Amino acid sequence: MMRVYRYVLPEVRSQLRMWRETAERIPDPELRQQAIASMTTKQFHCEGGAVYAAANLPMRHVLIPLIVAFQTISDYLDNLCDRSTSLDPQDFRRLHQSMLDAVAPEAPLHDYYAFRQEKEDGGYLVSLVKTCQSCICMLPSYGRVARRVRELVGLYCDLQVYKHIRHDLREAELDSWWRQHSGKFPDIRWNEFAAATGSTLGVFMLFLAAAGPDLPEAAAEEIYEAYFPYVCGLHILLDYLIDQEEDRIGGDLNFCSYYENIDVTVRRIAEIAEEARKRAIRLDGAGFHRMIIEGLLALYLSDPKVRKQPEVRIISRQLMKNSPWMRIFFFINSIWIRKIS
Repeated sequence: MMRVYRYVLPEVRSQLRMWRETAERIPDPELRQQAIASMTTKQFHCEGGAVYAAANLPMRHVLIPLIVAFQTISDYLDNLCDRSTSLDPQDFRRLHQSMLDAVAPEAPLHDYYAFRQEKEDGGYLVSLVKTCQSCICMLPSYGRVARRVRELVGLYCDLQVYKHIRHDLREAELDSWWRQHSGKFPDIRWNEFAAATGSTLGVFMLFLAAAGPDLPEAAAEEIYEAYFPYVCGLHILLDYLIDQEEDRIGGDLNFCSYYENIDVTVRRIAEIAEEARKRAIRLDGAGFHRMIIEGLLALYLSDPKVRKQPEVRIISRQLMKNSPWMRIFFFINSIWIRKIS
């Protein structure tokens, strides 16, 4: 955490200031509004993702700009799909082509706004994509992780298309999508799979692994199997857990709402957290991955939104019961970091 406070957070905020200045020059008012809003309300996404750079400080000059740029694309597009002017799946698919291009250094750029009315972003999205591509070229072992990175990003893009289309279509599309993948993940439910695809943590961990020279052939597979769907699923289920009231009001899809009751919600999230722990200890640097898991629980369950939702407060108490010292530390740390942000 000393590394995070001393090196990671200041550099993340410096990168975000740069991108915000770029966003403020976007000609189209709708695109400008959504770009700025995504950084204003979701800064903690970049801060949390960039924690992975703390595990390889000599490569932070590559990892932090890469993680911030990639996460900023994700947050910007989420706003464009969720809060903006379109319900067109073709538009959503083309917008998210930028994320696939961002993780493929050799990929040509596309017209990402081809299917929407607003088009003039002053090169903002292309600049984010090019930053990712140039940073990835500096990762010595990226070739060993590229296939799994593309797979995770592809699943993320699929989710963003299906969850943002017309409300009367989205559940059927998500169900059809789940049926294509359910055979590979017999121990989880459809809503847990969908939640896991919405996390960028697996991608960031693969970026970190690729930052080291001579990555073993099997390492990418070991990371993938540890992170997806369990670490990634825990991440996004916790996010949805604390956003339930907000999503109810906004009419947004929430994957935690598909559990039958509070008891089932507690049991399933706890089981996913435990499986994430079991898989994490098999990885090199197991203590770091365990820190990520306990940090996720502490970060989300210490959120002020929890206190305002009686059911979520009950679930939070159950999940924090018998907390290890590490989670207590991160719980207190999460409260502190919100005060200084």
